[in-house]
Amino acid sequence: MTEISVGSQIFDLVFHPTQATLYTALLSGEVTGISYNQKGKHQQQFSIKVSPKSCRAVTLNEDGTKLYVAGKGKGIHTIDTETCKVVERRLKAHESPINRIKHVQPWLFSTGDDDGVIKLWDPRTKESMRTYKHHFDYITDFLWLPDTKHLVSTSGDGTLSVLDIRSKKTEPFAHSEDQEDELLSLLSIKGGTKVIVGTQIGVLSVFNRSSGWRDCVDRIPGHPHSVEALCSLPSRLPNVDSSSTILTGSSDGFLRAVDIFPTRLRGVVADHGEWPVERIAVGEISRELTLDDNDDGGDKAVANQEDEDSSTAGLWWAGSVGHDEVLKLTDLGSFFAQESASEDGNEDEQQEGEDPSGGDGEDNPVVDEDVETASEQEPSEDCDSDDQDERGDWPKKRKRKDKDPKSMRNRKAKRDVEVQGRFFDDL
Repeated sequence: MTEISVGSQIFDLVFHPTQATLYTALLSGEVTGISYNQKGKHQQQFSIKVSPKSCRAVTLNEDGTKLYVAGKGKGIHTIDTETCKVVERRLKAHESPINRIKHVQPWLFSTGDDDGVIKLWDPRTKESMRTYKHHFDYITDFLWLPDTKHLVSTSGDGTLSVLDIRSKKTEPFAHSEDQEDELLSLLSIKGGTKVIVGTQIGVLSVFNRSSGWRDCVDRIPGHPHSVEALCSLPSRLPNVDSSSTILTGSSDGFLRAVDIFPTRLRGVVADHGEWPVERIAVGEISRELTLDDNDDGGDKAVANQEDEDSSTAGLWWAGSVGHDEVLKLTDLGSFFAQESASEDGNEDEQQEGEDPSGGDGEDNPVVDEDVETASEQEPSEDCDSDDQDERGDWPKKRKRKDKDPKSMRNRKAKRDVEVQGRFFDDL
């Protein structure tokens, strides 16, 4: 695992689609570009101050040449990733701070603000194409469904909505019933036939597109705290069924790998300690691309002859961020290879006649620490007053209190997940 300190709280991150580069949006109003290689070594390419207020969300266009940034300042800023300069600004794009932004097509990206307003934008024009006001609380996430040209959104008001971007109507194509919980994150699985929604109480809600959008068809418990972020895995990643295995980021500080069908915990990918995991992204790099360790500039890609073998280490990286100033990069190839080897070893032991449930009366849990109780983390004392004001102006989810006893921070071992019924029983 690689830890990258950027000097300010990270609100969002995105990986370049073809280069070994990632971009972060910071509390300080800056956007940074960071290059990395297969060994996890990293170097900062640039840092641009785009706003006097915090940058909350970033997204890239399809070829990675344009980076769109939005945040508390209510504006949308466009950065050319080749020249590392701001090339366009849309000031006062919303009446409220912007919480989410997503590029969906060459001629379209969407934004959602703290009041639940969604806007569609054509990158070639200054004004928005369409405005939707059916949500009444902050927009938490977007999901693009390319087969139907539908944009799915979730909100703190407890509902999910579907927008048909081909329609000129300002009403949603579909709107779910109130799920009686804040909906925080979105992800499609099984070839886009099902949609997973992360919630405040830690339940994963499953929507089946063939059954409509009125209500979920299944609810998967298991996370002891809210599921703030969801991320899919690359299809070429070994030892993984990418159509069903996902990454989940929870407010308990753990980035987990979870199989949905059948449901089981694959393991803890990264641990952010007391800080919640707010955003996750996955980047894939070519085996031939790596940073030149002898180049102080840090932005040159060269061939790394040492890695011309069959190893998959360093080809897929998961980036995760919490409320601190550290970006964690985890090598997914190595993680799933070790996890698969561990499973094979357990199967061999069982075949030799050992009781997999520990019938000898001795418990062998995978534990490396005692149970501890931690209070809610307060903002760092070394933050200046402006930073504290920025934290306090976030959508209300940052101030909410636990609603359910399962949300109490009784910290257990990394692989110990509180569950109900049949879920995660094998752990």
